[in-house]
This record gives sequence, structure tokens and C-alpha cells, in this order.
Amino acid sequence: MRRAVISAACAVVVGSTTVLAMPASAGPNKPQAPSDGKAHEYVVLYKEGAALGKSRDAVKAAGGSIVRENTDIGVATVRSTNPAFSQAAAKEKALDGVGLNRVIGTAPKTAVKAKGKDVESEAGAQGPISVKAGKGQDPLADLQWDMKQINATANGSYKIERGSKRVLVGVMDTGVDGNHPDIKPNFNGKLSRNFTVDVPYDADGKPLDGPCEEEADKSCNDAADVDENDHGTHVASTIGSPRNGIGMAGVAPRVSLVNLRVGQDSGMFFLQPTVDALTYAGKTGVDVVNMSYYIDPWLWNCANNAADSAVDQLEQRTIIKATQRALDFARKRGVTLVAAAGNQQVDYTKTNIDETSPDFASTPGEKPYKRTIPASCVSMPSEGKGVIPVSSTGITKRKSYFSSFGNGYVAVAAPGGDKVDNPSQKPDDKLGIWAAYPESLARANGELNPDGTPNTPRVLRSCAGGKCAYYQSIQGTSMASPHAAGVAALIVSKYGKKDRARGGLTLDPRIVERILRGTSTRTACPSPSTVDYVWYRLESGKWVKYTSKQTCEGTKAGNGFYGSGIIDALNAVKRG
Repeated sequence: MRRAVISAACAVVVGSTTVLAMPASAGPNKPQAPSDGKAHEYVVLYKEGAALGKSRDAVKAAGGSIVRENTDIGVATVRSTNPAFSQAAAKEKALDGVGLNRVIGTAPKTAVKAKGKDVESEAGAQGPISVKAGKGQDPLADLQWDMKQINATANGSYKIERGSKRVLVGVMDTGVDGNHPDIKPNFNGKLSRNFTVDVPYDADGKPLDGPCEEEADKSCNDAADVDENDHGTHVASTIGSPRNGIGMAGVAPRVSLVNLRVGQDSGMFFLQPTVDALTYAGKTGVDVVNMSYYIDPWLWNCANNAADSAVDQLEQRTIIKATQRALDFARKRGVTLVAAAGNQQVDYTKTNIDETSPDFASTPGEKPYKRTIPASCVSMPSEGKGVIPVSSTGITKRKSYFSSFGNGYVAVAAPGGDKVDNPSQKPDDKLGIWAAYPESLARANGELNPDGTPNTPRVLRSCAGGKCAYYQSIQGTSMASPHAAGVAALIVSKYGKKDRARGGLTLDPRIVERILRGTSTRTACPSPSTVDYVWYRLESGKWVKYTSKQTCEGTKAGNGFYGSGIIDALNAVKRG
């Protein structure tokens, strides 16, 4: 899952330390409605079947004005100065839900890094990495243990199916560096869109995406070929970097990559962009979308949790309903929906404790607080109906220590990295997932020497034909999900039919999922089924030990760690 989900660990006790992405408040979420007299934005869900005019009138009657509207799904962004707008909108019969228009993700990654809890970009402790290219391989292919694990190699699936340009894979993320040398050949700039705008600060004045004037283009509106976070570029590279003699290749090296930016520079995500991107994907003919994130401010959305205020309950119900409508819209139009399973190290089918939500201050003083989360609460979009949730594996094929799980929740497993999947239990960059990294970010983060060579083992450079490109090693279910999305794209490429309505190829998502699951390598629960995970993190110059007990339930045919099994690109395209 995206950095937000990876680092937003919910109250998982590891050794003597509880891993949290943000500090928890002592009590319930006090602010229930804006009271500062300023205009606030809301996401409003129209009642299904209600006349459009009546829903619009209802918004006005509640004291709001429509800023943006998605009539396909029945969702609108609304602005209002009425502090009781949510309560007023809830009484309108032509409306079906309302929530403050918050960023949906995690704390800014700088804040997370400062706590040493950023699982995804955690730097390894090993020395420099040497690479020797094999015959007929891209220069960095030898580092791609992940592709070897799923048989997406020169001697594997590449021999049979590399994907088709007619297959569109939507990367719903923080953006994609469309000019990266190992992405540009497959990047579809014409169809790419940016569905969000940078948010400089939260309601408490704390930096979120940062001041617009500090952007390279002095604007909060980024182009559709830009990624100022790095997450979306890494995901896109895993799905479809071409075999072009530079860097490395993706699972489906000939498919078309479409940037559907829904995430902020900070790694947060809003509800409205998610809904809009899914709608666009369905109408445009996108075949597969990858969603390595969760829709916040709530890690889990509960319809009637006693710990939540009435306004917050309404907001969470709105997130569930609006997202599901958008997922259904896209899936009915041929979009296969793939999502990361999460990195909270917990079983989603059990009762959990969440101390990270809400993770964005949409009203002054708003802070996360402790909630008991029953299995009936859902994380969106991964627990949405019709979505394929993907857990993460390490180089030894064990479920990654950070990966969430659950029998009946996880559909399949895929390599997402596990930097401590080694005898020392200390992070090693070679055990992460290597993929494209925007050069601008490598420079901004001080990871390059004056001559352009990397100064950290978690970043590599590859040059060919006068061009150089950069790659980084990170880990997470964010990295597992695009492997599955890539195999899904291969399945559509191999078995899809001509899409007469929108062009390209198409294949019923139910068939794609059936083939993806059916060709995965069945993997049984470990024995014993409860795993005592141990790992070390370097914090303030000292190695700190962490532990976590995680139990796998189910059979070899289907269980909480691996679902139907570890995906296999070769098996998926050699059948029939």
C-alpha cells in the first residue's frame, strides 16, 4: 500500500513498543463540526434514484454551494459556512450522506520519517550493491528477485506474453513521472489525468503538501506527468517498465500506463478524487487500476462506532457508500480493481484497535483517538466489493512482517519486499522492491553526489544510450499490489476481446480475477500457524528490537496470509 498505509500502523504492540504513525489523543474526537466561521468543503452523496435537481436543491437548502459534481456517481464537493451543514444535509431526503472533505491518507512523510516508523522507505544497513546483468536482461534485472518469484522473466512470462499497448493500466496514486526513461515509452500522456490539487496546510496550519509558491511551477496544480512523492512512479514501474536496455522491466513491459493521480504530494488521498478517477477509468476504457492506498481520514470506516460522534459516523458511512458506487461503476465497465491489503500487521477479519484516525485536522484541534474496530468496519477501497486485495511476501516467500492479512480478506499474495527477511533481522535494501525513482526527488532528498552517482545503497543509477535513470528500493503492500495488477494486465492482453465501445481490449473483471486466483501458486499457512516476527530498526544510532505475533488461518487452497496463493505471471498466460 502507499506510504500512508504502510506507515500508519494501528496499535500493534511489538515488544515493549507500540508502533503508531501519529500521536493519539486522550479521548474522543472533540470537534464535531467546524466552528471557526470559515468556509469548509464537504463531500455530499446524492440519494440514488433522486432527481438531480432535487439533490442540488437539497444542498442549497442545507446552506451549501456546489463546487464540483460527479453526476455519474452522484457525488459533489460542496462549500459551506454553515457550522451545522452536516446535520442539515443529513435531514434532506434527496441526500444520502455527507463528510468533511478531508485528505485521506497518513501524516506527511517527513513527520513519519522523523519517528523512524516509515516501513516503506526504510533504509537498509548493508553496504554498496553491485549488479551484473545477465544475457538478454535489462541491467538491473538480477536485483529483481520479485520478478523471479512470480516468473515474470526473460525465460518466464516474457516469452509468451509481455502485454499489449491496447491494454490500459490506471495508476491511482500520487502521480507518475511520465518522463522517467524507464516509464516514458509506455506512458499514455493523452489519457493521463490529475484529479486533485495540492493542499498547503491542514486546519491547524501544519504543512501538508507545502506552500504552492515553493513548487517548481509555483502552482498547486501539477501536470499529469508529474510525481512529487515518488510512490506512484515506483508502482507504475513495477507494473509496466519496458524492456529497453536501461534499468529494469515491469511485470507487463508492453502495456500502456495511465496516470490517474488521486494522491497528494504528502501521500494523503481525498475521497472525491478517488471517485472521479474510478468514474473516468470506467468511461475511458481503462482495463486495470492499482490502488495502493486507503481512503482516509479513517483507516477503517465504521457505520455506528460508539467512539465516534454522529457527524463522524455519517462521514464514514458516506465514504463507504460513495466509494462502493464508484467501484461498481468502474467494474461494470470492465475495470479490474486491485488494491494493497495494508501494512498494519493485523488480521482485518478480527477486532482491532485503531489509534491513528482521523489522521488529518480538517477542523482546528482535531486529533486521532483510540477506537475499537470490529470486523464489520471496512478499509476502503481494499475492502470494497469487487476489489482484489493483495498481501505482501518477502524473498523467502514468507508473508512480510508488516503486511496485514485475513482469511476471506486477502485474495492473493505477491512480492512486496521484506527488508528484514534475513537471519540478522536487520534491514537490507537488496530485499526490498526496486523500481523507478524520479531524479528530481533523488536530488531534492540529497541522495545524489555532484556527479549524479547515488550516495545511498537504497538508490541506484542505470545509464544507456546517453540517458541515465534512477531506481530505489522500498517495501510494502503498495509494492505487492502492482505486481498483481501487472499480471491482471497480462491476462487481459492474452485473453481479452476487442472493446468495440471504447477501443483497445477488454475482459470481464470476474474472469480476470478467476484466472489470477486460479493460476496462483497455492501456499499453505506456516507451521506453526502463529509466526513470531522479529525485526530491528536503527533509531537514534541504536538498534531497537520489535516483535509481532501473527496467526494464519485457513487451508492451502485459501488462507489469511496468501489468499488463493502467490501470483504467477507465467501460469497466468500459458493456460489455454
